[in-house]
Amino acid sequence: MLSKYKKLACLVALTVAAGAAHAAWPERPVTLVVPYAAGGGTDATARIIAAMLKDRLDTPVNVVNHPAGGGVVGQETIAGAKPDGYTIGLVSAETFMNHNLGLTKRSEKDYTALALMNNDPSAVIVSTASDYKNMDDLVKAIKDNPGKLKSSGTGTGGVWNLAMAGMLDGLDLPADSVKWVPSAGAAPALLELVAGGVDFVPVSLPEARSMIESGKATPLAVMATDRVALYPDVPTLKEATGSDWLASAWRGIVAPVGLPEDVTKKYEAALDDINHSDQYRDFMKNQGYEVVYLNGEEFAKFMSEGNEATGKVMDKLGLIKK
Repeated sequence: MLSKYKKLACLVALTVAAGAAHAAWPERPVTLVVPYAAGGGTDATARIIAAMLKDRLDTPVNVVNHPAGGGVVGQETIAGAKPDGYTIGLVSAETFMNHNLGLTKRSEKDYTALALMNNDPSAVIVSTASDYKNMDDLVKAIKDNPGKLKSSGTGTGGVWNLAMAGMLDGLDLPADSVKWVPSAGAAPALLELVAGGVDFVPVSLPEARSMIESGKATPLAVMATDRVALYPDVPTLKEATGSDWLASAWRGIVAPVGLPEDVTKKYEAALDDINHSDQYRDFMKNQGYEVVYLNGEEFAKFMSEGNEATGKVMDKLGLIKK
């Protein structure tokens, strides 16, 4: 039988060993969950971040896609994982929408926010062949023809549907002032735009870039606080109309709630370094994406405020489900 002194020595040794093991994090590969399909912009962003995290954490970071359920499966996977630092995820604005649509009980409160890495504001895009040469033209047409103009960009309740609804609300126009035409995404909506099937689309500038550069589409305003580097001559919505409404497709890195503070700090430091590196910024610039960084605390506030604003717009559209 061990004496009390030997027991104490063993206890101290075990405590030291446990501390050393924790301090050695990470000891095995990390999984970066993406709640969307491989091949898209979100997936591409996740993969460059994963590759750069590998160098900074000195461990493999494997991207795993969970696209089912409009992102719900991926969100559940991230939030429900053990908070040991070995599962993180890349989330976007759909985090708010799926929660408010009643598709999942998970919200921004179920994550440890680590960093906002990108933010692409919605832009009001029209066909170059249309009569709308600026936002005054478009707003006048909406007011003069309530319920007649059509818009598209996502499915009903999607990020760009809410961008349009929020824009109308910010202009003191009823939500049904413009008819929303559901689509499978920005690409088919833009094709419908140039074909004359819809009057405008509220999608991001990177998504509309090929149409704009080919002369088929024209951006009238961006729903952002500042003009974007990709098209600096395009005014903000506030500059063009006086509305303070902001809308964007953003991407950020999160972990499950309860992540140890030391692991959180390691992630924050690595993600800060990545976001401000030439390699990451050059990659994002080539993709046409806006590089925006918020640390964990700032990102948590950003998500909380975004969830509240999104919920208000969805409520006006009658989309909130408990």
